Amino acid sequence: MKLKPTLYTLFLISLCSCFFVGCTKEKKTIAEVVKINKNGLPILQPLQEEMPKLTVGYINEKHRKIEEFFNKVWTKNDNVSFLVAQNGQIIYENYVGFANKNKGEDITKDTPLHIASVSKVLTATAVLMLVDAGKIKLEQKVTEFLPDFPYPEVTVQMLLNHRSGMKNYAYFTYNTGVWDTKKELTNADIVTIMKEHQVPLESKTDTRFGYCNTNYAMLALIIEKVTHLKYPEAMQEMIFKPLGMTHTFVYETEKHKGKVSLSYKGNMDLAVEYLDGVYGDKNIYSTPRDLLKFDVARYSPSFLNPELLKKMYQGYSYERKGKRNYGLGIRMLEFEKGEPFYYHNGWWHGNTSCFINMRKEKVTMFVISNKYTHKTYQTKKLAPLFGDYPFKTIDEKEE
Repeated sequence: MKLKPTLYTLFLISLCSCFFVGCTKEKKTIAEVVKINKNGLPILQPLQEEMPKLTVGYINEKHRKIEEFFNKVWTKNDNVSFLVAQNGQIIYENYVGFANKNKGEDITKDTPLHIASVSKVLTATAVLMLVDAGKIKLEQKVTEFLPDFPYPEVTVQMLLNHRSGMKNYAYFTYNTGVWDTKKELTNADIVTIMKEHQVPLESKTDTRFGYCNTNYAMLALIIEKVTHLKYPEAMQEMIFKPLGMTHTFVYETEKHKGKVSLSYKGNMDLAVEYLDGVYGDKNIYSTPRDLLKFDVARYSPSFLNPELLKKMYQGYSYERKGKRNYGLGIRMLEFEKGEPFYYHNGWWHGNTSCFINMRKEKVTMFVISNKYTHKTYQTKKLAPLFGDYPFKTIDEKEE
């Protein structure tokens, strides 16, 4: 005999259903929270929801002022890729000069240029994605990934925020007898040299900030260890390909020598040297439009969990008084009032770069030049156009 369900029975069934559905939603897998590809790697997804549209009047007003700034700073004799965007929408961009003067190749919106130390922002992003996916812990000792690494107290976080105390590999390999500079240096070679030649620390671990390229060369090795891919391939799979960054790649000598934009000082092109094989701290080539895709994607709710994102954008070095600080792969200026100003500069050979990430205003600025100049770093003077930042404008003299 079939029994008809009573209202009470239906209520219990409904209550249990809600409970189990709730439990399922509560206990999401890492793959549901962090986007994981078929190879088990976290991937950076494009921002799905649209940011608010800027009005035509607003864009025109900002465009005019940015163009005025650009024309005062840059000339037709300069080489530069320049872009300013807000809410992911390009307000102004300009491309001037040559990628290769001898070949008559001009810089265009699709010309990859060497972004120098702005590469650190992308390396740090990949590391933090692996942290978020549970494959790395910030407090893990580097020796857990690189057994020959000779400094047992250094953690992943100390590499990210430049508090390891290590020396710059460029200083202890050049003209010291530990390396034949006719041979290209690799990331793995750096570890071997530090161990075999007992390279001392510059300062005691985690006692002070010391900006050092060696930190990010080690992070690239950790990425390789965890992903089982070479750093160029890991960056391609985790970041460049998912975001459609089709003009972005990590320089590899065998693959790219003679095929990339040249680096200039004045009208003299600068030769490739033995340090150009090291990556993680530098060696990413990209365009402002590709980098805009990257920056916008990091506003996605699925990018990093809120706690980790907060750690990325907080300062870690307060042993000295001052405005300057460093997070996890990002520089910052902290003021008595208002929001911190987030940015990262770069310089390698004749290449200079500047990335400005005004998170509150959702403003992105990328400036890249392959002809040595300090003009690249003046871009912060545009910040007062969008927010309350105490920078001198182009018409005012710096102190």
